Amino acid sequence: MKKRHIILIVAILVVIAVVITVVLMVQRSERNIEEMMKITLTDPDLMELEDGIYEGSYGTIPIAVKVTVTIVDHRITNITIDEHVHGQGEQGEIIISQVIFNQSIEIDLIAGATYSSKAILLAIDDALSPDA
Repeated sequence: MKKRHIILIVAILVVIAVVITVVLMVQRSERNIEEMMKITLTDPDLMELEDGIYEGSYGTIPIAVKVTVTIVDHRITNITIDEHVHGQGEQGEIIISQVIFNQSIEIDLIAGATYSSKAILLAIDDALSPDA
């Protein structure tokens, strides 16, 4: 076999391997997102929380969030997003102002950033859950 044919076969095999890898990664991401969206959020009992700073996180491929939540007098007074791997979901970060205003994580997700806003709420829930 000529060297040129061997190089062509190897190149084709590499392209096929890359395509298969990308397809598998996309399928995994879609499954992870579907599972995340099935998670039901329930408001934490703020009356049970002492004043303090609480940290939480949530991650699933392709989204990851870390937050710091401040509680004063049984109220959420501040939420800081310490890390947010979001793709195109940066506008989901505005959900923290709604959480503070409503004192609730049971709120509507941000249109256009549905997945990121859900991940942020899950991170807040993690921070304020009793077993955190």
